[in-house]
Amino acid sequence: MRIVVALGGNALLHRGERPEAAVQQANIDRVATALAALAHEHEVVVTHGNGPQIGLLAAESVADPALSAPYPLHLLGAQTQGMIGSLLACTLHNALPGVHVATLVTHTLVRAGDPAFARPTKFVGQVYPREVARSLARRRGWQVARDTTGWRRVVPSPAPERVLESETVRVLLDGGALVICAGGGGVPVTADRVTGALTAMDAVIDKDLTAALLAEDLKADFLLILTDVPCVYEDFGAPAQRPLLDATPAQLRRMGFPDGSMGPKVEAVARFVERTGGLAAIGSLDAAHEIVHGRSGTLIRPDLSAG
Repeated sequence: MRIVVALGGNALLHRGERPEAAVQQANIDRVATALAALAHEHEVVVTHGNGPQIGLLAAESVADPALSAPYPLHLLGAQTQGMIGSLLACTLHNALPGVHVATLVTHTLVRAGDPAFARPTKFVGQVYPREVARSLARRRGWQVARDTTGWRRVVPSPAPERVLESETVRVLLDGGALVICAGGGGVPVTADRVTGALTAMDAVIDKDLTAALLAEDLKADFLLILTDVPCVYEDFGAPAQRPLLDATPAQLRRMGFPDGSMGPKVEAVARFVERTGGLAAIGSLDAAHEIVHGRSGTLIRPDLSAG
């Protein structure tokens, strides 16, 4: 099978961990172990989140006295693709002797008129107590919002329309490579309607929605979204929460998952399954191999009765 795997940013840097290189390397060792089992049996494309990492770089950029202005988000996003991509590539190279591993900095087309630019919703960076977050917002011109465990910076997150390097990814896959790409959803760019010239945009794209788009374009058989919970839950966080092991896109959408957590993941798998007739799943990193074989996670399948 051809599988697109979307790693959450928190798989690389867990909540509450110090954002140090050694910590991320240790987490990526665990990622490589989980992905190696899949790559022995299937064609694999790896995408990844970058919320904690881009937030760290943004804070450093704002505080750097050598800069007259902080670096824009699109350049910070490109930096995270290189940083995380290098960590993943080296570790996977060691875990998969003889397998070619390629990291590709990718760009994702968005619309300049996307209303998301006026309504920041994408969480980046670390979690703060409310008063600290509000103080940082005043000093740095940020917008902040409540996350599941505290307050975080939010930035614009336009809808992805096309991964510009998807054909390059396809060529690498056809040549037998494991490809790491579309990190952080890709660098957001707009294209001039007449000349096609690209302009980078100050935003962060949801990596799960980009992964679904890429999986569709690559004609993948399976979209696997790995996160920090073992499956999707009905009434998550409530005393009566229940694991959901099997669902159709329509069933998931009726549950109304919040935008700030499971919502984009649910929408991503729903779109992929509806548009391709393929399979998708959401689950934990350590169970990646078991999820693909139907023994863990939440499987999302086409609704055969709808047709």
